[in-house]
Amino acid sequence: MARLILLRHLESQWNKENRFTGWTDVPLSKEGIESAKEVAGKLAGFEIDKVYTSPLIRNKETVRLILENLNKKDLPIIINKALDERNYGELQGLNKDEMKEKYGEEQVRLWRRSWDIAPPKGESLEDVYNRVVPFFREYIEKDLKQGKNILVVASHNSLRALAKYIEKISDEDIVNFEIPPGGIKEYEI
Repeated sequence: MARLILLRHLESQWNKENRFTGWTDVPLSKEGIESAKEVAGKLAGFEIDKVYTSPLIRNKETVRLILENLNKKDLPIIINKALDERNYGELQGLNKDEMKEKYGEEQVRLWRRSWDIAPPKGESLEDVYNRVVPFFREYIEKDLKQGKNILVVASHNSLRALAKYIEKISDEDIVNFEIPPGGIKEYEI
């Protein structure tokens, strides 16, 4: 039986500043970097054969810090844009609380968490699902079927899309699925 571990990147600077990040390439915050040892400690008991991540710096830096803390710097790492965060379109870089004041809390919640509602000129979770899941099926699922233990380090919405696929979460219930920065979700496949 293989294990799949989903790890949301450590806190980024824009997570800390409560901004919509999306495809903007933002580094980890000081606090995010400092949390790496603690998060790696939660993974210490897991055997990991391969790592998948996106090219966004917050994801790649999380991989580097976690693997350094686990003394597993020689693992194969596959980097692919399919695992990038949702594109928040016109909201990228804007403060989430200010957008709630402007558009209303429910509208912002729908843009951030619903299945099929995209922010202006951005992606819905359905759009993210339609790029993440085919990549998962083609590469990660094959590794899992070969008995490899896989760590996927990615952003919130790409991981939410994977969890929706794996757990068969309904379109209505996915709005409540959250993984905090540095959060881990484990599956036995």
